[in-house]
Amino acid sequence: MDRNTRMAQITVRDLMAESGVAFGTSGARGTVIAMTDRVCYGYTRGFLSYLAGLGEFPAGGRIALAGDLRPSTPRILAACARAVRDSGGVPVFCGYVPTPALALYSFAQGIPSLMVTGSHIPADRNGIKFYRPHGEVLKEDEAGMSAQLVDLPSFTFTAEGMLAEAEVLPPVTDVETAYVQRYIDHFGAGALGGKRIGIYQHSAVGRDILARIVRELGAEAVLLGRSETFIPVDTEAIRDEDVILARDWASQGAFDAIISTDGDSDRPLLADETGIWMRGDVLGILSAARVGAAAVVTPVSSNTALELSGLFPRCRRTRIGSPYVIAAMSEERTTPGEVVCGYEANGGFLLGSDIPGADGTTTTALPTRDAVLPILLVLTVPGSSVSAQLASLPQRVTFSDRIKAFAPELGEKLFGMLQAGSAEQQLALQTDLFGASAGEASTIDATDGIRTTFASGEIIHLRRSGNAPELRCYTEADSEARAVTLNREALTSVKAALGLSHAES
Repeated sequence: MDRNTRMAQITVRDLMAESGVAFGTSGARGTVIAMTDRVCYGYTRGFLSYLAGLGEFPAGGRIALAGDLRPSTPRILAACARAVRDSGGVPVFCGYVPTPALALYSFAQGIPSLMVTGSHIPADRNGIKFYRPHGEVLKEDEAGMSAQLVDLPSFTFTAEGMLAEAEVLPPVTDVETAYVQRYIDHFGAGALGGKRIGIYQHSAVGRDILARIVRELGAEAVLLGRSETFIPVDTEAIRDEDVILARDWASQGAFDAIISTDGDSDRPLLADETGIWMRGDVLGILSAARVGAAAVVTPVSSNTALELSGLFPRCRRTRIGSPYVIAAMSEERTTPGEVVCGYEANGGFLLGSDIPGADGTTTTALPTRDAVLPILLVLTVPGSSVSAQLASLPQRVTFSDRIKAFAPELGEKLFGMLQAGSAEQQLALQTDLFGASAGEASTIDATDGIRTTFASGEIIHLRRSGNAPELRCYTEADSEARAVTLNREALTSVKAALGLSHAES
């Protein structure tokens, strides 16, 4: 039999069910073991088939690819590049660069792209984030991709689902230069002059680019904590180790700030001069104010200081995930000249409108998460420290933590219990579960998970992660200590309700 006739066909939806690699809040995610070359190849072909149906992937079209620094990324990139070629396209390899650098390039070129990254999750997991020529793949696109029937040639893969023949990636196309220049143009070459900035590099793909930007803006960049082993830095659930590191560095180094990003460098971390990390949703408020936003879009999990600040004519809440924020930003762009932006609780900042930069320049909209812009927006405020800017906002503090290895059946049990019965019965259950900590439950928001506001004004929000088998718990109170305590007490109550021992959680 001719090898070209040995062709298996499967829908992306069936491939998802077969592999367990499914769409989350930031693209397709799964364990490295489940993300075989065959699975990644099939996802990519489904993406391209979907775009071809929309007229966005012509024969011979270019597809930009990039990745983060986790060990499995080069292998997955090779499988994706093979899929591009087998689909009649031309892979453009942009190297190991931040996700927003890839997006900036591909949007400017008007070509699709994909980023191989697991973002902040551990190295035993990875993912693929897809972009259409002018924006992220949104939730409605995922349904279209899932329905695609794709070819999986049997001769292309081993019995283990890996490429039978090595795939060599093309030479790197430079996307860093334009990404760096974006910030130089916006802020001006001396915007950070006289500042001393610590850069926590760990294993972030944009660690050297971040240092380059800071230096070109005139600051002294001090490199800290570089690691050649992947470290899962989560900007929304900051590790105790990273809290200690920042405070130690600040006590020893006399920094104006310490900055960092997550693994694919689209979510920021900013610590003040004392080494205290700022929550991403607070950074988002300060950033939105700096760009003069008329409308701000953010997920329901973000800090309510946004509305309490009174800084913005319109504030809109969505489900968690950049696709939801982007869709809502598009709907908010109704008045020419108004600035629309969005941010997530993890700090990722999305610019939905063009904004003026230094010396008459214009910074174009970048409707995908960016880590560099929000960091620089705060660091370049004239005569104001990071801590002073934080103190100017209503003092509402959010804190998040999680139960790891939270099996799907536990999620079904928990949320089935929380959503059972009438609204009054649900509030009564919330009071039973958390009343000893937060008082009487007053309202429930089911936009994404279960977010309960109590008569005390405190908030407990429970949600299953869209990226990993985890239960996320977000709490909000009037002080950091109280938000942390409330979070720990809430998770303890959840574990007790589910019959989980400490060892099981």
